Amino acid sequence: MILRPTLKLTTSATSTLTPCTTLRHLHHRIPIRPIPPPTPFIPDPPTFLKAIGRDLSAHAAKIPSWDALFTLSSLQLRELGIEPARTRRYLLRWREKFRNGEYGVGGELAHVSDGVAELRLIEVPAKSKTRFTEVATATHTPGTRKIVVNVPAGSNEPLEPLEAVRPVKGVTVKGARTITGPHVEVIKGSGGLRARIRVKEGIWEERRGIKVDGGERRRAEVRAKRRAAANKENKR
Repeated sequence: MILRPTLKLTTSATSTLTPCTTLRHLHHRIPIRPIPPPTPFIPDPPTFLKAIGRDLSAHAAKIPSWDALFTLSSLQLRELGIEPARTRRYLLRWREKFRNGEYGVGGELAHVSDGVAELRLIEVPAKSKTRFTEVATATHTPGTRKIVVNVPAGSNEPLEPLEAVRPVKGVTVKGARTITGPHVEVIKGSGGLRARIRVKEGIWEERRGIKVDGGERRRAEVRAKRRAAANKENKR
């Protein structure tokens, strides 16, 4: 469909036609935002499509490069055969989230090897003193707190200084020393102190809701018909 600027008739004495360009006609002229760099967890388009799920990994061969992933328009994606439209909208929404640094679990991790990131439970100096951090226990050293950090494969300690290390987002400590979180796999034999997060199909997927009684738009109509049928049956 070709979009053409609309014409607005002015009431001036010259009686000329003045073109009125709407925002809809200008949005294709907006400069493309910078392309974000790949991350260790998401290094290429196939991995990105695999992570966001909804069977988009089946279209991985249609996107030739990282730059193409972040520059192809919805029309171009349709021409490549990415259907239906809601799938393209989902891809474009995740593309913008990634561009803004809004990752799913594991997206910010720096030490990733063959799609697997290792996690380690360590003690770091507490930023503030409380009655919980200052008391020594069988599993807690005074003046410290426990966090889960990303470490290189096979390493027991992070490369960064303990004062500057950051905890992994979305991952917590359960009980005294067990790493828990979405898609976290505890490594056997580590006593819960070591775990891993691996790239897999749909790890970042935003699942669609389940339609109940015809979905949100037809729900009232479907339920009203059901009640009417039930009342009619009860009167017999």
